[in-house]
Amino acid sequence: MARPREFDEERVVTAAMETFWRHGYEGTSTRDLCDSTGLGPSSLYNAFGGKRPLYLRALDRYYETSTAEQVALLQGPGPVKNRLRAMMLHAVDADLDEADGRGCFAINAAVEASGPDQDVRDAVQRSFDRVENELYAILTAGRHSGEIRSTGDLRALARRVQSTYYGLRVLGRVQRNRQALLDTVDSTLADL
Repeated sequence: MARPREFDEERVVTAAMETFWRHGYEGTSTRDLCDSTGLGPSSLYNAFGGKRPLYLRALDRYYETSTAEQVALLQGPGPVKNRLRAMMLHAVDADLDEADGRGCFAINAAVEASGPDQDVRDAVQRSFDRVENELYAILTAGRHSGEIRSTGDLRALARRVQSTYYGLRVLGRVQRNRQALLDTVDSTLADL
């Protein structure tokens, strides 16, 4: 496929990611993508092969940016519970601050488009696995330092924390009461 002469691929993929994030895969038209990226329909097709391949690239971009941001919060300095709280509060605040209530792109993709599409499932699973593995790593470190007192299986614990985190992302789309979301964060951390 030929590429347009002047083309900032990162900017275009990021713009497409934002559009898919706001409207979902089904709710995003080629015209929406052209408007957000600045490319014409033929240039968009020539550069990416169509809407679906661009959607997959947008999911990759999300992994490189937002998933990486979640991991960076978990890898930051300080006690394990403070890092877990930072990741959860970052999500709560982002979801409450967004006027469009777009939530988490990976979760949205998991709910909307992943069912029949193995490539979308794989892209979403990659993001979920990255977060789960990082949660497992810091919970392991927390157990060794004595901060995490739970004696159960750490992989299962990581998955429970992850489920709570993703649940907060979904609730944040409709629950506008920050304290209710913080109560979930606090009770989750207290149980560790």
